[in-house]
Amino acid sequence: MTELILIRHGETDWNRELRFQGQLDVPLNAIGHAQAQRLAARLATEAVQHLVSSDLLRARQTAEPVSAQRLQPLPLAPELDAALREQHFGVVEGLRVADIKAQHAAAWAQWIRFEEDYAFEGGESTRQFHARVIAAVRALGRRHPQQTLVVVTHGGVLDMVYRTALGLPLSGPRQSEIPNAGLNRVRLQGEAIEILNWADTGHLTDLPPQPVYDQTRLVTPQPAADLAGSQ
Repeated sequence: MTELILIRHGETDWNRELRFQGQLDVPLNAIGHAQAQRLAARLATEAVQHLVSSDLLRARQTAEPVSAQRLQPLPLAPELDAALREQHFGVVEGLRVADIKAQHAAAWAQWIRFEEDYAFEGGESTRQFHARVIAAVRALGRRHPQQTLVVVTHGGVLDMVYRTALGLPLSGPRQSEIPNAGLNRVRLQGEAIEILNWADTGHLTDLPPQPVYDQTRLVTPQPAADLAGSQ
């Protein structure tokens, strides 16, 4: 048995600009850094044996305060794992929703059907992404039996874990809340993934409200201010 405390990285400007970040290296904004500091304080008393992070900048910057505070006077250095990166969105990475609609209208119309085998040109399908993520998560369980790990990663990665734990299909829009720098606890037992707690943001309550990524609202036209930030 292994317990994972899964963390979505802190906020970036691109989250608020409706840009598809994917695997581009986008830094945290000021709110994201504040979220990371709150996260570190929240985890300071947790009995954690290992820290793992996606190798993308926004995840590494979220993990750094956790690393520095975990084990004094020596930090708990994070292990970087490229398999925990966000889904690759190919030609639309770095683009806002409005830009994708204008420049890749047919691809956008196909993507919002949320079919598991569809991928933007040069990107990953949800099925491919899911296989990568779940293999990486289960590998952590095998390498760290009877331990508790903090894993800093991305919204899409957490969505794949959530769907797998609850037996949900890979097709269809996201059904789980995945806030920036929230705590999501799961237990690994063999191939099984069990959710213990999800979307805990008690340590972030007095920070500015977060954008809420609601894929169901992408299907029908919405004012830009009402749409959520990307992964």
